[in-house]
Amino acid sequence: MTQALHTPPPTAPAPPQAHDLAALAARHGLAVSGARPSLPEYIRQLWARRHFISAFATAKLTSQYSQAKLGQVWQVMTPLLNAAVYYFIFGMLLGTSHGVPDYIPFLVTGVFVWTFTQSSIMAGTRAISGNLGLVRALHFPRAALPISFALQQLQQLLFSMAALFVILLCFGIPVAASWVLVIPALFLQFTFNAGVAMVMARMGAKTPDIAQLMPFVLRTWMYASGVMFSISHVTSGHKGLPSWVPELLQANPAAVYIDLMRFALIDSFHGSQLPPHVWAIATGWALLAGVGGFIYFWKAEETYGRG
Repeated sequence: MTQALHTPPPTAPAPPQAHDLAALAARHGLAVSGARPSLPEYIRQLWARRHFISAFATAKLTSQYSQAKLGQVWQVMTPLLNAAVYYFIFGMLLGTSHGVPDYIPFLVTGVFVWTFTQSSIMAGTRAISGNLGLVRALHFPRAALPISFALQQLQQLLFSMAALFVILLCFGIPVAASWVLVIPALFLQFTFNAGVAMVMARMGAKTPDIAQLMPFVLRTWMYASGVMFSISHVTSGHKGLPSWVPELLQANPAAVYIDLMRFALIDSFHGSQLPPHVWAIATGWALLAGVGGFIYFWKAEETYGRG
């Protein structure tokens, strides 16, 4: 009887260690939900959903003006009306058209190309924070959203380009072989826009208030990009400026892509108005923003839609 009372109780089994549980999960093909895949795997997943990206961009573009009576006509009318306002204020009242040949094609080209960058970045800023329902409901590479918004803006620009070509012809600018340069210029600009959109998508997902600040940042950027005036013409009239100021203004990415489009489309816009090594600069900005923005966005993949 005494021996039975003093028998020690059985020892509880030790809890399984974390590495044991991980080994067990791996043995049965389980993975952490929402874990960030490797970069090559992420690229593969994104490529596999390329049809979704294209369809999503087209659907957003189609629905953008679905409530308006003029419908898709506003895709062309909106940038044209902006160009008309800028022409009245800058071209007529402020006189920035003086000394700029073919000012109206010059201005309209700048407005259309700038709108592409501006709209891509603004849409990218809200790509995650404005689509939380989709992000939380479905599993897909989140980079598909900012890329699709940049693609949507490219599609809208292509609609606007039809009106731009008509304007060029109406102002006596002939069709030239240089118009082919529009294709590589747009490709580089799209890569740049998508990269910046991914950077802003990650920042906007963490701090949605950034979307309220971006219109002021973009407006300041627009005024520094020569949309309504010729940077070389304006800076040459201010002899007291340091030499690096015109170079800095001309090398900013928005100005680079605008100047490339003007050089391709307007025969009075000569190569002397372009910064040195302009194609190398345009390619460098595209690679920096495209590759850097993609990696920056991918590093926070598992955080989107949480919280």
